[in-house]
Amino acid sequence: MSTSDLRPLVLLLLALVAGLVLGALAYLSYEHPALTGPLSLAVAGAAVLVACVAVTVTRR
Repeated sequence: MSTSDLRPLVLLLLALVAGLVLGALAYLSYEHPALTGPLSLAVAGAAVLVACVAVTVTRR
């Protein structure tokens, strides 16, 4: 397998893991409303991380 074959699989795996983590954070904030403040900060951090990964992936 070449790197061009692995790239879409790695991106799919990254998207699935990010969706799973964001789903878990949404569940936590729904079940424990006191955690909404810290979780919103974590989601903001995740958004910055996703933006950095997107810039890295699109650059060649």
